[in-house]
Amino acid sequence: MRWDIFGGVFEYLFLLVVFGAYLFMLIWIVLDLFRDRALGGLAKAIWLVFLVFVPFVTALVYLIARGSGMADRAQARPEQAPEYSEEYVRSVSFASPADEIAKAKALVDQGILTPGEFDALKAKALGEKF
Repeated sequence: MRWDIFGGVFEYLFLLVVFGAYLFMLIWIVLDLFRDRALGGLAKAIWLVFLVFVPFVTALVYLIARGSGMADRAQARPEQAPEYSEEYVRSVSFASPADEIAKAKALVDQGILTPGEFDALKAKALGEKF
């Protein structure tokens, strides 16, 4: 009786791991499809239709036919990421403290800011606590 319970639990856990690996493989294939810029939209749609209706066979065919390309795209992705992130940081970063102070001074000259507000902005731009 105890071995039947153990066998059932073992079988359930084994099937759970296999199903999880299968889902991971399908998700990885879909991500690779959308990551590939050389593949056209119609070809991507056909792969997705086959993945929905004949998933196991299509996944095996995809891995055999496009497996080396998957590795190349996965390897190229981290190499491109720092370039994009550095470029993004440069595009959204704030100006230098001198530029911030100059802008605040122009606002004071226009009468938009008070001298107290200017001092607070200047301290903030210089990283001082106010």
